[in-house]
Amino acid sequence: MNLQLHSLSRAENDYDDLFRLDVLEGLRSSPKKLSSKYFYDKIGDHLFQKIMAMPDYYLTRCELDIFKNKTEELSRLIIPENEPFDLIELGAGDAMKSTFLLQHLIEKGVEFTYMPIDISGNILSILNEKLSKQFPTLEITCLEGDYFEMLHKAASLSDRRKVILFLGSNIGNMAMTEAEEFCLHLKHNLASEDKVLIGFDLQKNPHIILSAYNDREGITAAFNLNLLTRINRELDGDFDPDQFQHYQTYDPVSGACKSFLISLKNQNVRIGNDSIPFEEHELIDMEISQKFSPESIRELGEKSGFMINGEIKDSKGWFVDTIWQVP
Repeated sequence: MNLQLHSLSRAENDYDDLFRLDVLEGLRSSPKKLSSKYFYDKIGDHLFQKIMAMPDYYLTRCELDIFKNKTEELSRLIIPENEPFDLIELGAGDAMKSTFLLQHLIEKGVEFTYMPIDISGNILSILNEKLSKQFPTLEITCLEGDYFEMLHKAASLSDRRKVILFLGSNIGNMAMTEAEEFCLHLKHNLASEDKVLIGFDLQKNPHIILSAYNDREGITAAFNLNLLTRINRELDGDFDPDQFQHYQTYDPVSGACKSFLISLKNQNVRIGNDSIPFEEHELIDMEISQKFSPESIRELGEKSGFMINGEIKDSKGWFVDTIWQVP
């Protein structure tokens, strides 16, 4: 089969309106916050690639170890029994890890369609070009938009069994209550016997975790501050990024690793016709990167109504890919 691209995105004006609403609602809340899903414009994509390449950012290497060196074991756990299926990756990015699985499935002659979902049309375009060269026979359907909107679209395109990939500990970008709601919603969007593979970053030495998010080169800080620049460009804002400073924390008791931006002075920021006041030292809650215990992972799966099929850890035991199935 030839590679095909179906870009299925919401209207650009609708997206801009949602971006504006989310930003204004977040900055008017207490404490102020911004959604990390808007980090990924073209510059944000590039900065995140640099983060993943940092020596202290272990997450990518740990999950890559699983996908590169334990691919056969992984495929046995996720492939439906003797039937074609759709392999759907939420937040696919550059698919660096899942590419090893794609190659393995193609070499085994497995019949499947790869459906990467991402909010960034730029990264999907790059991914489509890369995969078209690497796997000329792969059938791919790119879906640009929010996870559940595009999962619904995927279900309308095909009635095959679904295998969902949610990698990179993206589940950790939610508070625990949000993660529970997400997993419940995910289950409700799937059919019986569909499977989900979710990557979880495990709790470990706090110094290892904090070093991964507090790099001396300032790449993570630039990644966070870039969202202010994006707001300026796309929402007619006038943030001065030099008047905000990145701050990182990790709580080894709760497992919450959190990023903030600190206002360095009393200031008013304009976004279109709206004005947002900041006090000196006031925080913007930018991102959470939750770390999990084995017990919290099992509890999350059971609360969401999934059956736990198995798990695979990296060679260091720092990261785990868990496979759940809809009863």
